Amino acid sequence: MDEEWRSLTERMRQESRGSVAYERLTATEDHDELAEVLTAPGQPLWARELAAFRLGVAGDRRAFEALVLLLNHRDPPRCASAAHALARLGDPRTARAAAALATNELRVAYALHPVRLLVELQAPESVPALITTLERRLRPHDPYRRVALACVEGLGALGDERARRVLNEALAHPALAEAAVHALARIPQQRQR
Repeated sequence: MDEEWRSLTERMRQESRGSVAYERLTATEDHDELAEVLTAPGQPLWARELAAFRLGVAGDRRAFEALVLLLNHRDPPRCASAAHALARLGDPRTARAAAALATNELRVAYALHPVRLLVELQAPESVPALITTLERRLRPHDPYRRVALACVEGLGALGDERARRVLNEALAHPALAEAAVHALARIPQQRQR
């Protein structure tokens, strides 16, 4: 049992007040039963999250839409568990959805987990989305420094040459400068011709 599952089940146990439904959803191995929770009317959020997480880590793509909604939730623990499940889901739509969430200026307050997910996925959409998100965070007095820092660190981890320009711009921002130095050091130098 991994740490994300332990954290999720403890949170769900509290939200559900240890209900019979909670016990059933954590114990069942029936993916159809879990998928039904995602579409049945009147299901509490904790039940939908638990079912989506279990389906996602099992690679059942019926969880995709629910997990993307949770990835964009205002509650950071829900975003974190959704990102964990989406990273394991194996759905080709995941990177595109994460990139759309990370670059949505109307939802930038909730972009931290989509940014981290893009880094983990290492998909073709990852670097362009992180560059776009970071460029927007380099404006004066931007309040989303955690998102900017996640972009800088992520671009360093991805080591893509396309990030060099925006990382150089990040050097001028005291809150990002040290991370930008480390990120730039991880990008391979171009060979002279």
